[in-house]
Amino acid sequence: MRTAEFKRTTAETDIALNLNLDGTGKSTISTGCGFLDHMLTLFAKHGRFDLDVACKGDTYVDYHHTAEDIGITLGKAFKEALGDKKGIIRYGSTILPMDEALILSAVDISGRDYLGYELSIPTEKVGDFDTELCEEFWLGFVRNADVTLHIRSLAGTNSHHIIEGAFKSVARSLKTAVKIDADFADEIPSTKGVL
Repeated sequence: MRTAEFKRTTAETDIALNLNLDGTGKSTISTGCGFLDHMLTLFAKHGRFDLDVACKGDTYVDYHHTAEDIGITLGKAFKEALGDKKGIIRYGSTILPMDEALILSAVDISGRDYLGYELSIPTEKVGDFDTELCEEFWLGFVRNADVTLHIRSLAGTNSHHIIEGAFKSVARSLKTAVKIDADFADEIPSTKGVL
């Protein structure tokens, strides 16, 4: 099974994370931020990843370090769980409706980090969560997973729906990209022979 366990401790956060790429969508999430807990729970469910995250962070300041550092740790776990990437499909994309919101995501497990982030989020907060932290989370993820990720809102007026749609869409795109293609099980999906 393709799994990874990571612990990351800084002066701002203490994170323990377990990931199983070939799971069933089970999760246990405790970040100190209810909205982020919800996003990670649905990320696991829609990607069919088993994910456990426990984070103690300086949430008395705000949720910035917690969101960014969990993105970093999740990215590291994805990279480790993928191993040499033999047999993966490599690419995945999803267009996901979430009520009035419409989200496009596309991913390439390329070995190169890039985030194309074009979510038009109309409010600065959802509850007590700063919506700008959504971008910080995905930046931390792509830089440490070494993946190319594009996320774009094509429509939407509700900030919660746009962010939730993004987490669901990215999860589904990643699930497609990390699937094993039986016809190419012993091959790296690149003419270079490495990702």
